[in-house]
Order: sequence, then structure tokens, then C-alpha cells
Amino acid sequence: MTTFADLGLSPKLIKALEATKFDMPTPIQVKAIPHVLQGRDLMGLAQTGTGKTAAFGLPLLHRILDNTHPPGPRHVRALILAPTRELVQQIHDHLFAFTKGTPVKLTMVVGGASINKQTDRLAKGSDVLIATPGRLIDLLDRGAVMLERCGYLVLDEADHMLDMGFIHALRTIAKHIPVKRQTLLFSATMPKDIEEIAETYLRDPIRVQVAPPGKPVERITQGVHFTPQGDKARLLEEYLKKHPGEAAIAFSRTKHGADKLTKVLVQWGFKAGAIHGNRSQNQREAILSAFRAGELDVLVATDVAARGIDIPLVRHVYNYDLPNVADNYVHRIGRTARAGADGASVSFCAPAEMEELRDIETLLKKPLPVLGGAPWAMDMVKAAKPARPQGRKLQGQGGRPQGQSARPGKPQGARADGPRPQGQPDARPKSANPKPQGGTAAPRRSAGGAKPAGRSGPRP
Repeated sequence: MTTFADLGLSPKLIKALEATKFDMPTPIQVKAIPHVLQGRDLMGLAQTGTGKTAAFGLPLLHRILDNTHPPGPRHVRALILAPTRELVQQIHDHLFAFTKGTPVKLTMVVGGASINKQTDRLAKGSDVLIATPGRLIDLLDRGAVMLERCGYLVLDEADHMLDMGFIHALRTIAKHIPVKRQTLLFSATMPKDIEEIAETYLRDPIRVQVAPPGKPVERITQGVHFTPQGDKARLLEEYLKKHPGEAAIAFSRTKHGADKLTKVLVQWGFKAGAIHGNRSQNQREAILSAFRAGELDVLVATDVAARGIDIPLVRHVYNYDLPNVADNYVHRIGRTARAGADGASVSFCAPAEMEELRDIETLLKKPLPVLGGAPWAMDMVKAAKPARPQGRKLQGQGGRPQGQSARPGKPQGARADGPRPQGQPDARPKSANPKPQGGTAAPRRSAGGAKPAGRSGPRP
């Protein structure tokens, strides 16, 4: 059996690993680490929870340890970009554990935190900078960080970064990094846009893959329960009472919906907390810390938590609202069955969500087992879809005129940890009818299958 020592890692890293729970390398680590140590550009495809952070983090740290010279004021040796604050925090925590007893200096920068404090931390330079794209651009504009000596670039959860509209930010950041560098791209899914990104930023990359993109962890028991939208809260209560004391995450499609559900659960006696894009960084960290410590029974979240949340104690995931983007289903349920444990996922499907369910089952290439109710009849589905004129701005819902870019997961307006709107058109191919985001009242497909332009989803 392959060990971390067999992979050729530094004895200092092996010693640090002995103090962690990382006893044996996972398949993605076994396949990726040797190529990264050789200096190859790499594209890694693996589902969530398979150890991607160590797959790029350990060999990256190994190579940095070979360089004994300090990085220099404001300079950075290696840059790791991730789409959300939570994922940046997770990467930082893992690398911090790996670097104990070594001189490697890590720095983390995200939106929602003091930019002045981050500037101060960057002043002496960093061996590894882990950042969200928007905040990094803010710091580059201020001259607080310099990437001219950066020899390593890692794009983690690259597909999610594109979903959230970070393409312009990636192009801006790449201009500051030397062309001669090692680039690593990791993703759980492989849409066409990721292939284009790989062709643009990677040179002759090696491709490693341990599971088909989009395939959920086999240890997760999945099922769907058909229920009217108005009955979902009571149904969730029933499921939660079946598993007292077991940690659960319930996913809501909207920020308002997450807050509303949390309030109801608390009124019914559950210890619940919500995280979404309107929460400050401190609030999000406090709620996640309470959940990890077992002080909360239920974490209610928007898709901001679908990736980057590594909480091994989570046993149940409830898709209270089905996601608009089928790939997000895979990432949501991947919050359970972590670290070799088993998990369960239940999806609630209202009449207006049958289209989303079909998309999910198409992605999985199999139907979800029915745990309750029965698939909605076509007349119920049609009656649940609000009639909306296409090609017009949906007032009060953040809608856009047809043909204007509407990227899932990114609301209008500036944001510190997302790409800042500057009037630049999105260079990615646009659908004539972008997929809507929002609650159950969001516009849905017409009978002919076309989708109206809709509001954007939760911000990171």
C-alpha cells in the first residue's frame, strides 16, 4: 500500500502528517502528488471530499521548502485561488496543519474582513497566499501584494469559480503572474468552460481523475420525497426527529428562505443557524464553529456552503429546495460521508421543481429512489409554474433583460470577495435564456422548455 513517504515528500512534511489524521494518501493524492513534484502542470478531477487540498498542497509545500530564501516584502511565492471564503478557510487550515515545524508562511485573504489588517499581514511577504479572487484584486489595486515572483498558481473548485462569474477576475490576476510558472487546476466537474480555461492557463497538463465528474460519493444514501412547497417545513421536522443528535445541513435556494426556515426550526425547539451571502465573515465563522462544536443541530445554508465546508460529523443533507444547477446537487450532498463515514441525502420536490429533479437525475444517469409521495402529474407541474413574459426585466427580482449576462451564483452589485462589475462584457458564451436562480416563485421553464431570464443566486 502506498504511503506519503513513498510519494517522495519532504521528511518535514511527513513528520507534520504524523500529527494529523492523514495516515494514508487517497487515490487523487497518489495520482497527483508525483506529477506536481516533477513540476508538471496538472488538471485534477475528483468529487468533493476525496482529499484534493492535500493533493495540491503537500507537493506545493514540498517544493517551497526547497527554496530557503524569503519571498521579499509584499511578494508571494505561491497563489491558491478559491471561490468562497469558507473554502479559503478550509484550505488554510489544512495547509497550516501540514506546515507545523516548518518556516513556511501562510496568508489568507477574503472579502468581508479588514483589508487593512490583510495589507499588514502581506507586508512582509508570504510563501503561500490563499485568496478569493475579488479581494485579491482589491489588494493588487492598492499595491499591497505583488505576484511577479509567484511561481505556482492553483485554481481550486475551478468550475464553481466560473459559475460564480470569476472569469474576468482570473484574467486580471493572471496578468500579474509570470508566464513561466506551474499551474494546477482542480475541479469536481468538467464542463466545456473548464476545458477552455485549462487550454488557456495550463501548459501540456497531465490529467488525473479518480471518479467520473459529477458522480456522488457511493457511501451516500439518496432519495426524493415529493411534497407540496407549503408542507416542506413540517416534513423536515419529521426527518430531523427521526435522527436526534445527528448533525444535518438543510439547503435553501434563497437567503430569505434560509433565514425564514431557521426561524421556524428554532421556534419548534431545534438548535439551528443559517449561513448565506448576507452574513458577515465573522457571523459565518461563528455559526460554523458552533455547528462543528455540536452546539447546533441544523445548519441551514444556501449554495454558499455547498463546497468548502469540511465537517466530518454531518450525517444528513436535506435539499429543502432543489438547486437550479444540477451540478450543485452533487456538491451539496458531498457535505456528508466525509472522512470515510456514511451519510444520507433527502431531496424535497414540490410540483414546480420537477424540471430540476429531472436535470439531477440526468446528471446522475439514474432516478432517485422515492422515499415518499409520488411524482407530480403534468397538470400539477404546469399549474405550479408562474406565467412570466420572456425578454422583459422582472421588476423587484433582480432580473435582467434577455440577452444580458446573468451568471448563476453572482448577484448584481460590487462585492469584496467576488468580481467587481466594471462594465465589462462576459467573454464566456452566453445562453439566450440564462437559468434563473431564486425561491419557488422564481420564473421556471415554459412548457416548450425555454427559460426566462431570472434573478441571480446567493452571493459567496
